[in-house]
Amino acid sequence: MPASKVLIIDYGSQYTQLIARRVREAGIFSEVLPCSAPEALILASGAKALILSGGPDNVGDADAPTLNPLLLSLKVPVLGICYGMQLLAHCLGGGLVNARDREYGPAELTVTGASPLWKTLLTDKPFTVWMSHGNRVTRIPEGFSAIARTPALDIAAMADEGKKLYALQFHPEVHHTQNGSRILQNFLFDIAGLTPDWTMSSFAEQAVREIRAKVGNDGVVLALSGGVDSTVAAVLLHRAIGDRLHCIFVDHGLLRLNEGEEVTALLKRHMPGLNLHHIRAESLFLDHLAGVDDPEQKRKIIGRTFIEIFEREARGIPGVRFLGQGTIYPDVIESHSAKGVVIKSHHNVGGLPEKMRLELVEPLRELFKDEVRALGRELGLPEEMILRQPFPGPGLAVRLLGPVNRERLDILRAADHAMQQELSARGWDRRVWQSFAVLLPLRTVGVMGDDRTYENVVALRVVDSIDAMTADWTRLPSEILAAVSSRIISEVHGVNRVVYDISSKPPSTIEWE
Repeated sequence: MPASKVLIIDYGSQYTQLIARRVREAGIFSEVLPCSAPEALILASGAKALILSGGPDNVGDADAPTLNPLLLSLKVPVLGICYGMQLLAHCLGGGLVNARDREYGPAELTVTGASPLWKTLLTDKPFTVWMSHGNRVTRIPEGFSAIARTPALDIAAMADEGKKLYALQFHPEVHHTQNGSRILQNFLFDIAGLTPDWTMSSFAEQAVREIRAKVGNDGVVLALSGGVDSTVAAVLLHRAIGDRLHCIFVDHGLLRLNEGEEVTALLKRHMPGLNLHHIRAESLFLDHLAGVDDPEQKRKIIGRTFIEIFEREARGIPGVRFLGQGTIYPDVIESHSAKGVVIKSHHNVGGLPEKMRLELVEPLRELFKDEVRALGRELGLPEEMILRQPFPGPGLAVRLLGPVNRERLDILRAADHAMQQELSARGWDRRVWQSFAVLLPLRTVGVMGDDRTYENVVALRVVDSIDAMTADWTRLPSEILAAVSSRIISEVHGVNRVVYDISSKPPSTIEWE
């Protein structure tokens, strides 16, 4: 574990993961714990600095999260952001008021007091910051001084330099805030005195040592999908234990065109010596999905069938005591809410450890998606594997709205393939986070030649993102959209209309189901 570590206390902010990412981008390892975390976890973290996140609650309300006194007793530098600032003010004797209207959006920040937080910043004129709050601080606690304001807030930032307690009403972690990364780095380096020692090279070396120590001479079975998470996990495990890793690729028949063959060929070419079990089970999955159109039921059926097949195959491999998973850090964070623990299913293999009595080994559980890609490069994986677009575990079943059958799957595969080819031919396949087609459960009237048609509608979904926590729809050039639409309608039998999804996450999700 790196010597420099920041503990982020989550009070429910939508930006908490972004804080963790910004800290890691500065080369400092960060860990997120819910504000309800046991004190033993906090003490065991060994954190050299604390960041208190924002949150949706009103400080002081009966059910609102409060500040654990243990946090301030650690005597490490603290940075409170938004709700975190209000908590510091409330718990240390300051004053708050509930604003009638929530302030959300850009604001012009004027620096009013000297502080290491502003080091190397040009503070002679206001700069733009991002606000998202209801409460505001009206009186600072004893020992603090106000160090910034906005037209709407007399106290937009405050500091107790002696105790190294700092607080910002705005969000430095979002890209809308000018100088946000610099402010965070000033806190990390100049105030907390941390050293950037979080690198993918050091992580890889440490992970291999930890895997060997945990697994010993036993075997590991891993569900391998060909996606970047499970592939990088496989490479790391393979480097640590060699042929005692057994990867099972369950082809459920819900993959994109030729994807099963492409995935296995890539893995064999770039990971020679890998024990790869390719299980073809399309008929079984389609039989179980027959007549089901509810998306949650689809997911449950696919997950349950996957478990049955995986368990059967794993049982036949001797010497296996561990289950490897490509769990990544957003999965870990999202399994906890700010006010308590909430178990949430993130994986196709949910329930496997209990059913199979296997111990878990999750070598990527400390990494964000972009860090997984960086690790893949560190491990020597080619770009064609690292840059594979995210693909949902249930596959095309959640991009095919309504009942799942071979005919509809073939239509969706052909439409998606045409879309990917057109984007690739124009260099856009590597410029976007994710692109795919969706087959809608409706038909519309059209005209082809002299005939009236009544056929399917395909929606195109293309988004830009970093880690899928938020996403914006991609502004594809109109000529590309025209080419994709024309090709789908002319080549894919059963489609006479193509539409483009221009919704962002939030409020929409990336996948349609």
